[in-house]
Amino acid sequence: MDSSDVSPKKDVDTATPPDLKEKLDEMVATVDSGARNLMSWAGWILISVSLAWSLFQLWIASPFPYMLTDFIPLLNSTHTRSAHLGFAVFLAFVAFPALKRSPRTTVPIHDWIFALLGTACALYIAVFSNELADRPGLPITKDLIFSGIGLVFLLEATRRALGLPMMCVALLFLSYVFFGEYAPDIIAWKGASFNKAMSHMWLSQEGVFGIGLGVSTGFIYLFVLFGALLEKAGAGNYFTQVAFALLGHYRGGPAKAAVVSSGMNGMISGSSIANVVITGTFTIPLMKKVGFTAEKAGAVEVAASTNGQLMPPIMGAAAFLMIEYVGISYLEVIKHAFLPAVISYIALVYIVHLEALKADLKGLPPRKV
Repeated sequence: MDSSDVSPKKDVDTATPPDLKEKLDEMVATVDSGARNLMSWAGWILISVSLAWSLFQLWIASPFPYMLTDFIPLLNSTHTRSAHLGFAVFLAFVAFPALKRSPRTTVPIHDWIFALLGTACALYIAVFSNELADRPGLPITKDLIFSGIGLVFLLEATRRALGLPMMCVALLFLSYVFFGEYAPDIIAWKGASFNKAMSHMWLSQEGVFGIGLGVSTGFIYLFVLFGALLEKAGAGNYFTQVAFALLGHYRGGPAKAAVVSSGMNGMISGSSIANVVITGTFTIPLMKKVGFTAEKAGAVEVAASTNGQLMPPIMGAAAFLMIEYVGISYLEVIKHAFLPAVISYIALVYIVHLEALKADLKGLPPRKV
């Protein structure tokens, strides 16, 4: 078929039938919002807790807590981080099944129990903050029980939401805490007792409730929420249309538009997989129509969407961790990250252009863009 016969609307409709769109939506949901498709009361609980989490984050980020201190106690960082983790652990057990063969439309009773116990362990440091402050580094039996159970539940929540490899990495570093004396001499140490390890990791702001969770509580959640709202409002499709209007008629135009639209989506998305689905369902069929092989079309989309994690302002949450660990301002991170990110996308566009020249590919007719 000649490139003049290509119609973006037609291609999307024929290349992404309802069953394929359902599979793509399911893939994004599995990664970003849980693999369960809950109905009835369980679904309402999931939505209600998610909404409560969002409202809580907006509340602590607003000036209202400081204006209403006479009526509502002001929460410190321990309380906010504890609540943030509690919401996350609860949703991890409710939204993500334990195994592939686990039910997808209902939540087993044991997952509800795990969700509540995990939340209770996460809130322990906030509820008993005054008592813990009176005996720093001297945990009692109750402290150790909640700490140990909480750490196990956190690892399981990580496995469900992020996958087994991430949990294995966490277990590797956790084993170093206890078995450091058996490590190679260059990194060996005497190891820590269970009491000391739990006191550090769960009962203070130096372990689980440290800088990483603080950054997630204060910055990452708000930016990801903002990006999700923009995506639901249609910003992702708008970016794709703008990219095609600018570059679609040039040589290899659909691939160049895929690169640019993925970069723009990366500015509002914290997920490279969601980026692929938003732009790829539209760009990959058009890239194949103008002559790109399926492998190259997929490679262009994946590379561009993965690079979206480099684009400010979200940068896949890396920017916010940098400002806390390195101690520089967010504006400085954005200023120094913007140019390398743009250069990486210019390089991708150039590579796509060379591929189009080598294969003598054309772009879309201007009237079809």
